[in-house]
Amino acid sequence: MQRLLTLVGDPNQVNTWSNIPYFFLQAGKTQGFLHQGLPLNPEKLKLQRLVWNGWQQLTTGHHGGFQYSTAFLKSLFAQVSLGDQPTELISHFPLLPPMPWAFNWRVNYYLDATTKQIFDAYGLAAKVSPAIQQAALEQEKAHFHQCDRVICMSPWAAQSVVEDYGVSGKKVHVIPGGANLNEAALPPIDKPFATFPPLQPLRLGFVGKDWQRKGLLYVLQIADGLIHRGLTVEVIVVGPPKKDLPAHPAIRAVGFINKSTNLDGYVQLVRSFHFGCLFSQAEAFGISNLECLRLGVPAIAHRVGGIPATLPEGLGHLFAPETSPETVADLLEFYIRDPASYAELRQRIAARAGDFSWSMTVRKFIQLWQGSDEFSYDHLQR
Repeated sequence: MQRLLTLVGDPNQVNTWSNIPYFFLQAGKTQGFLHQGLPLNPEKLKLQRLVWNGWQQLTTGHHGGFQYSTAFLKSLFAQVSLGDQPTELISHFPLLPPMPWAFNWRVNYYLDATTKQIFDAYGLAAKVSPAIQQAALEQEKAHFHQCDRVICMSPWAAQSVVEDYGVSGKKVHVIPGGANLNEAALPPIDKPFATFPPLQPLRLGFVGKDWQRKGLLYVLQIADGLIHRGLTVEVIVVGPPKKDLPAHPAIRAVGFINKSTNLDGYVQLVRSFHFGCLFSQAEAFGISNLECLRLGVPAIAHRVGGIPATLPEGLGHLFAPETSPETVADLLEFYIRDPASYAELRQRIAARAGDFSWSMTVRKFIQLWQGSDEFSYDHLQR
């Protein structure tokens, strides 16, 4: 039976959906778990999208949600032919493949969030008409109940599948994703992972284009708290151009780094961080945390959405969203004053760095397919 990966986009292209499908597919192929990815191209439906959005604007006052429509889903999936052979699909999008499914298809989902969570947490509901929202949620529920498994990247998403969609916890599983890094090109996991630059200046790393949602202003408030104590701080921002960032003396903007062509530069930069930072207002997962851990660097973050699944206990620090920046600054000052404690933290992460690869994620998928219940939502609730 062929096992295929699908989503709204092409998983064979590294830039699709924040690199996640590409690295999952490559690791899956290497271990013989995935055979290929379906090269769907939503850009081919651009004209259809414009017409649909215009009609929605005229009739409902909303113009978004084409990706949830039956017209889009059927047209998109019609771009590929699966033939008559038995096929197992793993989909990153809960409305693909569109129903009805062929009798010899086995469908599974691997999600960072449910559509309800996307509507609620990311504010997408304001852009999509209530009728389209309702239809999407009903269709998603039907898919979840019909499929073989729903695998989520975090307990947060799994809880939504069970509680919001009424799916049995026995068919819902939690397997976090991995760091979006080319494993073959990474330095080996050895003692140098535990080395770090002097804690003055303290280097706080921030990776992400959507700096407002991901909490850069909060990080700058942490930096201010430390600076007022006479400490030196650098906030290294990867992603947005400097002109788009707020003016602040601690910011060191490095812009976009293409990990496909300059992985060495990215690795060296991340390993120079003392802490990665992800203080998001909303976050389905948190790949930047995993990249830090994979490269031996601790992270600090808000306990929001799926973020806790990316930062296991003892490898960094999670804070409630209402935590003051001064409280976080207190913790960082402790490490600055006590380098031995910080060194112990780095050593713990170095010992587990390999756990945060897509190879490890695929190994867990293989265990699940072999019948393990270790990752089931019900098992996690015991």
